[in-house]
Amino acid sequence: MNERLDTHLIADEPYYRSVGNEVQLFEAAMARKLPMLLKGPTGCGKTRFVEHMAWRLKLPLVTMACNEDMAASDLVGRWLLDADGTVWHDGPLTQAVRHGGLCYLDEFVEARQDTTVVIHPLTDNRRILPLDKCGEVVKAHPDFRLVVSYNPGYQSAAKDLKPSTRQRFGAIEFGFPQAETEAEIVMHESGVSEEVARGLVSVANQSRKLRGRGLDEGISTRMLIHTGALIVEGISTHDACLLAMTAPLTDDINLQAALDGFVEAQFGPR
Repeated sequence: MNERLDTHLIADEPYYRSVGNEVQLFEAAMARKLPMLLKGPTGCGKTRFVEHMAWRLKLPLVTMACNEDMAASDLVGRWLLDADGTVWHDGPLTQAVRHGGLCYLDEFVEARQDTTVVIHPLTDNRRILPLDKCGEVVKAHPDFRLVVSYNPGYQSAAKDLKPSTRQRFGAIEFGFPQAETEAEIVMHESGVSEEVARGLVSVANQSRKLRGRGLDEGISTRMLIHTGALIVEGISTHDACLLAMTAPLTDDINLQAALDGFVEAQFGPR
């Protein structure tokens, strides 16, 4: 690993509660330099898993949140003017390829098609990154690894991964943990009591049954952790649930009332 990515090393172990054999599967894939695709709903722990694995594998973690305005140059780099004239600046993907690190492209299906094509030569036996704008072909460092994630619930035909891209990856599917495990995670991350954590998880599980019946997604584990943290800080349970769980989830008055009803069923009337 090159010292230029030292600042991307994670010093302290990020908390991650394994729910199956995903850690062993991921380690095996990384040992084979197999690019990985992580699928799962928003807020279920994909990004935390990547952080934990980067720490576990002692690899610098270079993260990029993809969006529909992101161009290939945002990943690979561009020519910029500075005091010495026009100078090439590596993008985050090129830095990870050149110096060795785990490049994590979050919500990859949101990126433009020209961006997805850029990674193709990196995801087969060539492991190269052509930089057309500066006439260079970068051979991947032995420590370079590529991981992308997306939420299948938000997929559309226009944003689905093409088979030519999809078949270059191994894949691990994530979901929300079982209730007991999710309560354990909420307790650990927020400091809230077991009783309250179990109540929050119960509300979340009820909300997830509304997916496809007005809600695109139910309450995520991340939202539960934020809610628990607010409660620990002294915010009332009902206000914390409204602020961090139910109000952000929908603008629909009827759905909002249903979610508030789930909260009152668990924690009593306001």
